[in-house]
Amino acid sequence: MKKNILIIITFLFSLTVFGQAKYNGLDSNMGNLYRLSDAKTRSISPENFTGEKGKGGMADPNMQGEKRNVANAHHAARDLGQTWKVNPYVHIAPGETFTLAEIEGPGAIQHIWMTPTGNWRFSILRFYWDDEKEPSVECPVGDFFGMAWGEYAPLSSLAVCVNPGSAFNCYWTMPFRKKCRITMENVNPQDAMVLYYQVDYTLTEVPADAAYFHAQFRRTHYNETSDYTLIDGIKGKGHYVGTYMACGVHNNGWWGEGEIKFFMDGDSKFPTICGTGAEDYFCGSYNFDRNGKYTEFCTPYAGLHQVIRPDGTYRSQQRFGMYRWHIADPVRFDKDLRVTIQDLGWRVGGRYLPQKSDISSVVYWYQSEPHAQFPKLPTWQDLEVN
Repeated sequence: MKKNILIIITFLFSLTVFGQAKYNGLDSNMGNLYRLSDAKTRSISPENFTGEKGKGGMADPNMQGEKRNVANAHHAARDLGQTWKVNPYVHIAPGETFTLAEIEGPGAIQHIWMTPTGNWRFSILRFYWDDEKEPSVECPVGDFFGMAWGEYAPLSSLAVCVNPGSAFNCYWTMPFRKKCRITMENVNPQDAMVLYYQVDYTLTEVPADAAYFHAQFRRTHYNETSDYTLIDGIKGKGHYVGTYMACGVHNNGWWGEGEIKFFMDGDSKFPTICGTGAEDYFCGSYNFDRNGKYTEFCTPYAGLHQVIRPDGTYRSQQRFGMYRWHIADPVRFDKDLRVTIQDLGWRVGGRYLPQKSDISSVVYWYQSEPHAQFPKLPTWQDLEVN
């Protein structure tokens, strides 16, 4: 009997693995990495702005005039000439919006690496799918990669990695059918930025049920309601896949007692999903405390990767950065979604304290288009970390 069950399981496994429709290479993992595909791998960087086959490393250090703008390392490469790292980065002037990538589909972005200089809050990433006028992704670059406070902290997870010295990496799969456009706006009123970057993608068929990737930033300096809205107004069918939250606490004591709530598909006062505390939602427990100290951690799906402690001089308050990826447990919705988290601590006598924290966040989700218009991004003054 056991032998027959094993044979059946083996047969079903073979159907699952080897009997699938033709593999399009859109999602690669250790389970299907051996499978051949007709997908075409391409990559965009300052050394190949279009990603075209056989067009990388063509900048010439002897370029003159306006063409010198695509030979930013011409001085360093002057003795070696063409193909020797002549244009590995770009400059983005104050107020300028630079197009990092413009790709004709169908296909999917599979990895993004970049290392922006300057104030990460003042560099705004936007992604547009299929000629849409409103972006599906709009975030300060630091927040998108889990670095809201403008300071490096190591982050090692499945979806986002931040490596020394300030290497931002994103592994969210982002399919598109007609076109993809990625821009970076420098809202810094006085300083130019230098950006090294690479966008790795595949040109391939996109399944009919593939949804579009979205990410939205929000920030409140002083949380008047003590009930922070992570996202509101999502309309359509999709699934929520991640939360990054940065919290600057204005009061003493433990700050993360608040519950996260997912209101979906017509929920009003009471949500379908209700958590039991911030540290619980971010997959920790008991205040992230070991031996009387907040303890940083990074795992594939969740982490408290950043704890900025007061120094007794100019660092006046505790600041935290944490993430939770719903990769193994996406939150699926059919019509609409709103997500909130309470800003809650403790006061004397074992009573809850509604807090007024400085909170910023990025939420990540997939949905069918069109998406609801995002709230207006704050000005650089309101984005600033202070």
